[in-house]
Amino acid sequence: MLLGGVLLAVQAALQLAGALDLPAGSCAFEESTCDFDSVFEFLPWILNEEGHYIYVDTSFAKQGEKAVLLSSDVQTEEWSCLRLVYQITTSSGSPSEPSRLNLYVRFDDESFDRLLWSAKEPSDSWLIASLDLQNSSKKFKILIEGVLGHGNTASIALFEIKITTGYCIECDFEENHLCGFVNRWNPNVNWFVGGGNMRNSHSILPQDHTFRSELGHYMYVDSVYVTHYQEVAQLISPVTTAPMSGCLLFYYQLQQGNDSIFSVYTRDAAGLYEEIWKMGNPGNADWNLAEVEFSAPYPMEVIFEVAFNGPKGGYVALDDISFSPVPCQNQTERPFSAVEASCNFEEDLCNFYQDKEGPGWTRVKVKPNMHRAGDHTSGLGYFLMANTKFTSQPGYIGRLYGPSLPGNWQYCLRFYYAIYGFLKMSDTLAVYIFEENHMVQDKIWSVLESPRGVWMQAEITFKKPMPTKVVFMSLCKSFWDCGLVALDDITIELGSCSSPEKLPTPPGECTFEQDECAFTQERRNRSSWHRRRGETPTSYTGPKGDHTTGATTCTSRLPTWCTDKKHDSCPGLYEESLENTA
Repeated sequence: MLLGGVLLAVQAALQLAGALDLPAGSCAFEESTCDFDSVFEFLPWILNEEGHYIYVDTSFAKQGEKAVLLSSDVQTEEWSCLRLVYQITTSSGSPSEPSRLNLYVRFDDESFDRLLWSAKEPSDSWLIASLDLQNSSKKFKILIEGVLGHGNTASIALFEIKITTGYCIECDFEENHLCGFVNRWNPNVNWFVGGGNMRNSHSILPQDHTFRSELGHYMYVDSVYVTHYQEVAQLISPVTTAPMSGCLLFYYQLQQGNDSIFSVYTRDAAGLYEEIWKMGNPGNADWNLAEVEFSAPYPMEVIFEVAFNGPKGGYVALDDISFSPVPCQNQTERPFSAVEASCNFEEDLCNFYQDKEGPGWTRVKVKPNMHRAGDHTSGLGYFLMANTKFTSQPGYIGRLYGPSLPGNWQYCLRFYYAIYGFLKMSDTLAVYIFEENHMVQDKIWSVLESPRGVWMQAEITFKKPMPTKVVFMSLCKSFWDCGLVALDDITIELGSCSSPEKLPTPPGECTFEQDECAFTQERRNRSSWHRRRGETPTSYTGPKGDHTTGATTCTSRLPTWCTDKKHDSCPGLYEESLENTA
């Protein structure tokens, strides 16, 4: 008892010391806002009379008004985790303009704020957001913006903001917020907090691994209430918010492990699962260390999953999850490089290559005029062209191979293409995935219909278990049906092309696809800027489509004589001034 009392006192003292000496950029909002200040130009954040949180609500403000909180200088020379405990409430119903809480970082050498995180979902309880801050020598400030939505009872409250050294997926489960880990509720089997000198379960659960004491905490799942075969319990980590790769380590302990299945998965923003570890030998009765190769180049959750075969499956306990950027057991794997897998063809073919039979794709450069555009990158540079007059012949096939891509990753392929001539679009341009180990090609995209003479964007999300290469193929079936295919600005990145958690673009950037972003006009009249899709109203006075995707309206067309089979009669066609640089 004496030892337990001493440990309890030490833990309390450590917690008190941490509260008194919070790191820069942190605040518990007990009696003040610490090193944070409300920005004068906006609504003030109100400190609750009893302490514990600050808030802004519609009792003294209107819809659309905002409150801004700005920290003092912060510097994270080591990888750190920012955790924000917050709550957004609103009146009943689904307001068209919900309240929103945004968190920005403002670097000293930049003139704009970078949006790091945003939330708008209302909740009846406190929620926790975990954000990874990569190590940097730059100083920055944290800016928290609360924008009130519609409703008489809309409010935004902040309970705590805290920056700690380490990764957000790390946890020893000693704090009440559990580092943002959450249990996916199941009627019969769930993860619970164990330890802390409390009676946990019918099973004899172990001491924790952190303190090797009954006062320490851990997570556990017990089979005592299991009623069906393979009941599943999931413990879900915070979503990673910065790319990371290395070794994921954790300690686990099992009882009657033969009747349970303990696995670790990753889950991306699209909901795709991938198993990265599965318990084989149950190990000894004490805590066992697991080391798992882990890579999160895009936002991911780590899921610890236990499935029981019946009520006698025992328990599984978990503690001290950590991460190291060094590969497990000094394994070395060449990381994926988006730069090496992409090309704008300004200098050469980069890491792309063609079949050895002959040059099917030609690197060209043209002078843009009212009849034709230049390359997609700048309008004045180089791009690739297939089926030019130098290579056109019946049955001609041109293949362009990309660099090798590691297997078992999700990729987003984006590129721009333009079609000229061709009566039929079928197989004019197609994209295949070439599995190197099985020598198999799988078509994942092809042109179905496309406006002529306009740069169009294509984006494809794909994932294969084995190492692969992307192959661009253009087919010329007969002499009378051969046209031109142009290709430019190929990029391959990790992750899905349409991530639901994508943040808005930084200030100063805008594609005008959804709205005018943060750009405004002093007045609107006949000489104002207008957001438009497709061609300009007057012929030969503007582009045929936008630069982002090449999208045009249904009235987009070429001159009638350009639809003739003998496409050499089209004015300004590329063959007339190709600069062959192959």
